Amino acid sequence: MRSALSPRLGARTLQRLGVASLVALLLVPATALADADPASDVLLGESVFYPYTPRVSVAVEQVLDAEVATAAKRQFPIKVALIASPVDLGAIPALYGKPQQYADFLDQEISFTGKQRLLVVMPSGFGVQGLGPAATRAAASLGKPSGASSDALARAATVAVARLAAASGHPIAGVAAPSSASSGGGSSPLVLLVIVILVAAAAAGAVIAVRRRATR
Repeated sequence: MRSALSPRLGARTLQRLGVASLVALLLVPATALADADPASDVLLGESVFYPYTPRVSVAVEQVLDAEVATAAKRQFPIKVALIASPVDLGAIPALYGKPQQYADFLDQEISFTGKQRLLVVMPSGFGVQGLGPAATRAAASLGKPSGASSDALARAATVAVARLAAASGHPIAGVAAPSSASSGGGSSPLVLLVIVILVAAAAAGAVIAVRRRATR
């Protein structure tokens, strides 16, 4: 009896393991979207957190990336978080429209290894952390972004970074957008996430189909 049942049990076990692996594959990338604070995960390794949707256009993104990179070379490294909608705040949408409160929160999430300069940009205005007195005053004098679109926030961040750097004694000259071949694309993790989900969903469907045929 055991010899007759063991192959079926083995096949079922493999199928279950396959489904479990696919579920785990889906959950790992999705944590960036479901996290209480998605920007904190991104800014641990990147300098700019871009809105998930709508995406910042490539040309505007390149300019901001170049500006932030130049600021770092001029001894003014800074992290920038663009928050276009409550979706970008994950499980803390209540902080949308409160850039300074969110900057205070985000600062605690990314500065546990050392204080970092931080700029938060929302349609309602700016929030900062880790700046000196002069740069903090300069941040307070910044007007609101010209619009609520992701591109408008990125443009406002580009201007803000230059003004904060200049106020801190690290002026930045005009920065030209790098070629498209050298751009990294701040929203590419989301594209990769979608691709992984589609591939995993197709694989899961195949496993389910095989399982149904085995049952029949």
